[in-house]
Amino acid sequence: MMAVSLANCCFSFLNASVKLQSSSSSLSSPCCFVSASQSPRASKHHHHLKRRKSSRSDSSPPILSNNPENQRKNQAGRDESCNNAHQTMAFKAFGSPKKDKKDAALSHQRTDDPAKIHDASFLNAVVKVYCTHTAPDYSLPWQKQRQFTSTGSAFMIGDGKLLTNAHCVEHDTQVKVKRRGDDRKYVAKVLVRGVDCDIALLSVESEDFWKGAEPLRLGHLPRLQDSVTVVGYPLGGDTISVTKGVVSRIEVTSYAHGSSDLLGIQIDAAINPGNSGGPAFNDQGECIGVAFQVYRSEETENIGYVIPTTVVSHFLTDYERNGKYTGYPCLGVLLQKLENPALRECLKVPTNEGVLVRRVEPTSDASKVLKEGDVIVSFDDLHVGCEGTVPFRSSERIAFRYLISQKFAGDIAELGIIRAGEHKKVQVVLRPRVHLVPYHIDGGQPSYIIVAGLVFTPLSEPLIEEECEDTIGLKLLTKARYSVARFRGEQIVILSQVLANEVNIGYEDMNNQQVLKFNGSPIRNIHHLAHLIDMCKDKYLVFEFEDNYVAVLEREASNSASLCILKDYGIPSERSADLLEPYVDPRDDTQALDQGIGDSPVSNLEIGFDGLVWA
Repeated sequence: MMAVSLANCCFSFLNASVKLQSSSSSLSSPCCFVSASQSPRASKHHHHLKRRKSSRSDSSPPILSNNPENQRKNQAGRDESCNNAHQTMAFKAFGSPKKDKKDAALSHQRTDDPAKIHDASFLNAVVKVYCTHTAPDYSLPWQKQRQFTSTGSAFMIGDGKLLTNAHCVEHDTQVKVKRRGDDRKYVAKVLVRGVDCDIALLSVESEDFWKGAEPLRLGHLPRLQDSVTVVGYPLGGDTISVTKGVVSRIEVTSYAHGSSDLLGIQIDAAINPGNSGGPAFNDQGECIGVAFQVYRSEETENIGYVIPTTVVSHFLTDYERNGKYTGYPCLGVLLQKLENPALRECLKVPTNEGVLVRRVEPTSDASKVLKEGDVIVSFDDLHVGCEGTVPFRSSERIAFRYLISQKFAGDIAELGIIRAGEHKKVQVVLRPRVHLVPYHIDGGQPSYIIVAGLVFTPLSEPLIEEECEDTIGLKLLTKARYSVARFRGEQIVILSQVLANEVNIGYEDMNNQQVLKFNGSPIRNIHHLAHLIDMCKDKYLVFEFEDNYVAVLEREASNSASLCILKDYGIPSERSADLLEPYVDPRDDTQALDQGIGDSPVSNLEIGFDGLVWA
């Protein structure tokens, strides 16, 4: 596969300029300007995630996600012991005032001479973000990694709020912002993050920060070839930077940080490290989106991506409605295109339309009304083409998933289907997707429990990145790539490592193995395992692992050794705080829980051709 340079995030390093090499072309989320002087422990590896790449053909590049933590590791030139590619990846300003005569005059001023953009007052709404990050240590889940700093961009949207990228403030411990032309930094608070759409909302309490501030106005979705100006604080200097280009493409795009597929705007204006979270303007001075990622390969140049105002508006509306961010919903089905006429005839589809349901996720509400073999021909009375597209604007078509992304969690969609030649209408409640192996950990800190030195924790993508894939094992990786959750709350629980002690002699070399049962009971999640251990009155603690391996501990000896082990290894608690809460069974039935391996990847970016797609 052709080697190319890994795209820099919109985070860059102050003291390092390292050219990274990857095995394929890459799409990377812009990160902030990260200080190389604050590197973390040398034992951490530069993350490579096969989940985004394993099944893709050479003609379909993988998606890379470069958050501040990853970019800091990349630029510091850390030991790269893994050789696989990275993981993928009605408008109103929030509290903006209504347009009056003064605003109209300002709009006229903005359109008179785009060349004088450096004098435009709306540039003053763009601020520089300084963030200190402290990421969890997923291999040692009771502690955090060494902190590091980064810079990015943000802009004012009214009502005392700032908008930036979620990856700019990921795992933040302190966020500060500075206005253009000011030498003071003000403390900001992260109100909410939308990981899947890579947007975060900030607030600044200081009244001095907002003196003379004019929030930006969100514009409409642009047209192809419309001029676009990207503003931010990228690599190369400390003052504001402006780059100009045109809109090249508008389509459903893979969001590297959020591992999701949402509407995106492709532009040819330069988006450099540090531009993350900065606005993109049209010639009228309206914000048409947020710069967030770039695409780099030896065969392409000047491909940047902007989060459109439709996604921004969805994020803000979700937060206003619920007081928190609930996320984008999904249908929870794997769809196959119906381009072949023989396939349509076999399914009794009379016209050139529809997509075939090949798999339905058990955790989705669609599992109650859809079956494998159904053909979806319409979504809310909009006809779905045989290539999985729907009409978009006047003369365009867009991926069927776009319609789903326009909905909110809990909304109802009406589907027109063909089942065994019979036309039907069914209604589906749309909810966010449940990942068996999550891409991001809610609350930031992973769960864990230590039993006689055996460290148990749920399998997650950050853990796979940190441990490196060749230490996880092919069978466990295959489950992570191909298995879907069968009920909400299900997890793959693994034995991460064994803290050596005389009570666990013979088990010291065990690591990264899935534990399936405890004393004969199938394990549903890490909280269930903790509950079973707490309720155990038997003489022995029996853990059954993958490949029929068994570890047995004497219960009283294990309890006696726990305090000594915690003291020897400097661990504050034998379990994470969330496991101190009472256990609530997420299931209503008692069916066997042995996790099987599915027959198709669980992510669009892992599917080797475009005939299949998750929606």
